[in-house]
Amino acid sequence: MEETKEQNVTNEEIDETIIDENQDVTEEDHEANAEKSKEINIEEILQENEQLKQETTQLKDRMLRIQAEYDNFKRRTNEERLAERKYQSEKLAIALLSVLDNFERALQVEITEENKGLMDGMQMIYNQFAEALQSEEITAINAVNEQFDPNIHQAVMQVEDESVESNIVVEELQKGYMLKDKVIRPAMVKVNK
Repeated sequence: MEETKEQNVTNEEIDETIIDENQDVTEEDHEANAEKSKEINIEEILQENEQLKQETTQLKDRMLRIQAEYDNFKRRTNEERLAERKYQSEKLAIALLSVLDNFERALQVEITEENKGLMDGMQMIYNQFAEALQSEEITAINAVNEQFDPNIHQAVMQVEDESVESNIVVEELQKGYMLKDKVIRPAMVKVNK
């Protein structure tokens, strides 16, 4: 029986040794696997971090482009609105210029005793009309004795006059007008060669 006890003790010791060795091996495996896992996790995290940085950079760039486009859109629409307001009376002014021309022609009629009252009334209406145009910043273009400028003058005739310098407007055939800084009708002129 003693032998059996010794064998049991020896078997138990062997079993314990095997278990201890297995535990040691298992613990070493776990530690090695844990280290590998940590390395893999760190690499994955670093890769993911790099991807997130790139995505963040791309999103920031995209946001900046969109913001710039929006700012440009706001600026353009604001400029268009300002231009629209600035020249809002242009169509009406162009339509009324022929009426103004007719008034000026009518006022060139010779004044007699019979038409003096009528001419005085027409002159008052003409003055009011001219003031209304000036209040909208519609002004006549000075042409006679000025250097010819194709931006504001339309040359319809040329003359040769040695007493006048070359390229000078000698006669205005139809008045030109500007709305603020924009020509709405160029002056029709006769220019010296």
